[in-house]
Amino acid sequence: MEHASGQKAEADFCGSPDTLLDIIQRTLIPGTFLFILVMGLLLNIPIIWILTFRMKHWNRSTVFLCNLVFADITWILTLPFLIYYHLNHLRWPFGDSFCKVIRTAYHLFYYCSIYFVTCLSMDRYLAIVHPLRSLWILNKHHAQWISCCIWMVTGLVSLPVTYIASTQTCLNNKTICSLYVFSNSTYITLPLSVSCSIGGCLLPFGAICYCYCSSVRKLQGSGIQHCPKRGKVTKLMYSALIAFAVLYFPYHLSRNTCIFLRAIWPTATWTIQQADTLFLVMVAICSLNTCINPLFCFMSGEDFREQVCKLASSFCFIKSWKDQRRLGWIYPV
Repeated sequence: MEHASGQKAEADFCGSPDTLLDIIQRTLIPGTFLFILVMGLLLNIPIIWILTFRMKHWNRSTVFLCNLVFADITWILTLPFLIYYHLNHLRWPFGDSFCKVIRTAYHLFYYCSIYFVTCLSMDRYLAIVHPLRSLWILNKHHAQWISCCIWMVTGLVSLPVTYIASTQTCLNNKTICSLYVFSNSTYITLPLSVSCSIGGCLLPFGAICYCYCSSVRKLQGSGIQHCPKRGKVTKLMYSALIAFAVLYFPYHLSRNTCIFLRAIWPTATWTIQQADTLFLVMVAICSLNTCINPLFCFMSGEDFREQVCKLASSFCFIKSWKDQRRLGWIYPV
C-alpha cells in the first residue's frame, strides 16, 4: 500500500470488505451522515431564515447564533461527498485537492461549532451575573471581532490537517481519501489531536460549566423562589453537560487512543484495528451535534426564541383558520 509520495496508506481503508471495521465504514457512517444531512438542514435552515428575515436588530447573541448555524450548515454540506465516498466502497473520485478541502473543512467547522456554543454560554453568563457591566464588556461589535478571531485561529490550527490529508492508492488500485487520525506521521498527528482535545473540548467544557454554575448560583441568590430564568439556565447547563459527556469526550478519547497506539505500539495490528473501529463509531455518534445545536439556539437567544414563538403562533392560527373553513365554520366572503 504505497502512495506516490512514498507514504504508507492506511490498512483500515485498504483491507478486507468482510471486517467489522469495513462494514461500519460502508453502513453506519454513511447512514448516520445521511440522517444528519436531512435532519440538520431541516433544523438549521429555518434558524438562518429567522435570523436573516425576522430579526431586525442584531445583538451579541444573534451574532454568535448566526456563526454557530453557519458553521453547522457548512459542515453538513461536506457530508454528501463523504456519504458517496463511503457508499462507493471507500473509493475517492474527486481528486487530491478536494480531499484536502473536505477533510480540513470537516475539522474546521466542527471545532468552530463548539466554540460558538461556548460563546453563547458566556453570553448568558454575562447577561445574568453581570447584566450592567456586560453592556460594555461584550457588545455586538466585540462579538463580531471574537467570531472573526475564532474563524482565523481555528483555520490556522486546521492547517496540519490540510498537509496530512491526501489521496492514497492501495495495492488493489483503490484510491482513498485519508484521515489524519490513521496517518503514520504521529509526530504531527499526536500533538495536533491532543492540543485540539484540550483547546477544543476540555477548555470549552470548563468554561461552560463555570458559566452555567455561576448563573444558577446567581439566580438562586436572588431570593426568587420560582425563577423562570433559573429553570432555563439549568436545562441549558444539563444539555451542555450531556452533549459533552455523550458526544465530545468519547470522540476525543477514542481519537487520541488511535494515534497514541500508532505512536508507541505500531506493530499491534489487532489492537489498533479495534481502536479504529471504536473511533469510527464515535465519529458517527459525535456527528449528531449539528442536530442538537439548534436546542442551544432556542434556549440561549431570547429574541430568537420570541420570533420562533411568534411564527409558531401564526402557523397555528392559520392552520386553525383553514380547518374551520374546511369544516364550514367560516364562510368565504
